[in-house]
Amino acid sequence: MRWDVTGWAAVMLLLFAAEALAPGAFMLWMGFAAAAVFVGVLLVPGIPLLAQVVAFVVLSFVSIQIYRKWFRRHARQSDRPLLNRRAEQLIGWVAPLDQAIVGGRGRVKIGDAFWVVQGPDLPAGTQVRVIAVDGMTLKVQEAA
Repeated sequence: MRWDVTGWAAVMLLLFAAEALAPGAFMLWMGFAAAAVFVGVLLVPGIPLLAQVVAFVVLSFVSIQIYRKWFRRHARQSDRPLLNRRAEQLIGWVAPLDQAIVGGRGRVKIGDAFWVVQGPDLPAGTQVRVIAVDGMTLKVQEAA
């Protein structure tokens, strides 16, 4: 077997293995580019190494762009977009202040967790509604 055919087969398999270990669809498309160069080198012997590398780089770029333009745009939307965004799931909740809001900051207990809140100064026990999220800080206003 020729070294260039073996080399491109190894690159292709390594890229596919890397995609399997760390999925993200990036290495997959580079693996497809390596597979195309592998087939080209297998079918047309004598292609210079520089031409092989240039073909790999160009095909990698093109395949990644196709993925980014076509497949990401047509990706299925999640039926639960807030699944891993715990703080954003709390928008609209009403709960009493556990700790008064003084100087714009206080604390509220929702479920079994305590959350830092920002809002107008209010005494402890006041019912507040979560209106927005800034990182892990809930922005609240007095509930009507």
